[in-house]
Amino acid sequence: MTTQSLQGRIALVTGGGSGIGRATCQVLEREGATVAVCDIKESAVRETVNLLKDPSKHLAVLTDVSNSESVESTISAIVDKYKSPPTLLVNSAGVTGIGPMKSFKEEAFSRCIDVNLKGTFLMCKAVANAMAKHKLNHGSFVNIASITGIMGLKDNSCYSGSKGGVIAFTKAASKELITDGIRVNSILPGPIESGMVSADNEIVQQAIRERTPIGRIGQPEEVAEVAAFLLSDKSSYMVGSSVEVTGGYIC
Repeated sequence: MTTQSLQGRIALVTGGGSGIGRATCQVLEREGATVAVCDIKESAVRETVNLLKDPSKHLAVLTDVSNSESVESTISAIVDKYKSPPTLLVNSAGVTGIGPMKSFKEEAFSRCIDVNLKGTFLMCKAVANAMAKHKLNHGSFVNIASITGIMGLKDNSCYSGSKGGVIAFTKAASKELITDGIRVNSILPGPIESGMVSADNEIVQQAIRERTPIGRIGQPEEVAEVAAFLLSDKSSYMVGSSVEVTGGYIC
């Protein structure tokens, strides 16, 4: 059921081509927002826009969140179309980093940090600066971290480390940006059915269910609904919060 809690707002969603990002775009449209769907995969981002009820209202942007020039170009594209920068941001773009720490490749580690942590920093910085330039002081940012960022996960030190960084970054950034009228919070999902946790791998799925008291794997929409809440004024007293959406999952 829609409440239109984001009516008239412009939202930027990274990683919008699949999983949590795509579900978030759909929920934000339902709540009245105009959505800039951003992803590094052009076909995926366009598919998400076409899945929205009114595709012409929204914007598909090819974005590499780990590249500052690409991030700035994304903001410019949004301003060009809507004559205003976004005031709502969901950083959902992410990559995995699975493997034993002792044999993990340096290049893969750098990529994980660049996308998951640096990408979150670059987007928050760019949107905050664009809002300041346009004298906008009513914003909300949501960074998608992970429960592994606080609990750790064996053979997942790279991913866990990057997401732990997102949690700490969120808490620090929230203290700075609240003075500009921007609330920053994070969501810590547990296992969610998406590209990172494929529904086709029954062995992995069963292992996760055994560690999840609710007895199932989460759906992207269940994270998206929390993101919409954190973006809306319904969460007006939440600043620097880390909201777990895990089904009780134990790493």
